[in-house]
Amino acid sequence: MSDALIFGIVFIVFVVLRIVAATVFFLCLLPDGDRCPNCDTPTLRIQSRGWNLLMPWFRTSWCYACNWEGMLRNGPLSPQPHTQEQTRHDVKT
Repeated sequence: MSDALIFGIVFIVFVVLRIVAATVFFLCLLPDGDRCPNCDTPTLRIQSRGWNLLMPWFRTSWCYACNWEGMLRNGPLSPQPHTQEQTRHDVKT
């Protein structure tokens, strides 16, 4: 094998490994659940054809408090707070 071919193979392997390492690193940075990474408010799930089709294991979300939009890992959802109307309905029955 020539030196140029060996250099090319090693270079391509290092580039691929760097891409894989960056992907794993950023995957670990994504929080799981439905909480906003900026303000810790529960986010709303939004539909994004491209992202949801390409990566269905992620949750595309939008935060109504700080206007953050991004992707989160699927995880536990925040409990829904009870409103007064729900509480009144529960008392009547």
